[in-house]
Amino acid sequence: MKFVTVRDLRGKTSELWKELERERELVVTSNGKPIAILSATDEDSFESCLWTLRRSRASDALANLQRDAAGRGFEKLTHKDIEAEIKASRRERNAG
Repeated sequence: MKFVTVRDLRGKTSELWKELERERELVVTSNGKPIAILSATDEDSFESCLWTLRRSRASDALANLQRDAAGRGFEKLTHKDIEAEIKASRRERNAG
C-alpha cells in the first residue's frame, strides 16, 4: 500500500489518480500520520464497497465498545442492573 502526503494530493492529483488505478488503495498522510484511505471503485461496485466500508466501521466501533465495557467491569452487570440504569437515565433526562 502506497502512502501519499496531503501536499502530494494537492500538487500531483492527476498522477495520483493513475497511481490509485494501479495500487487500488492509497493512504493519505498529514505530518507523517495517516488521515484517510483512498480506495478505487467504479459505478458498478460503488454501493457494495460503501456498504462494506460502513459495516466494517460499525463492527470496529462495536468491538471498541465491548473492550471498553469489559475494561470497566460492565460485562458483569445483570439484566436487572441494566434495566435499573436505563430507568435512572430516563428519569434524569425527563427531569432536566
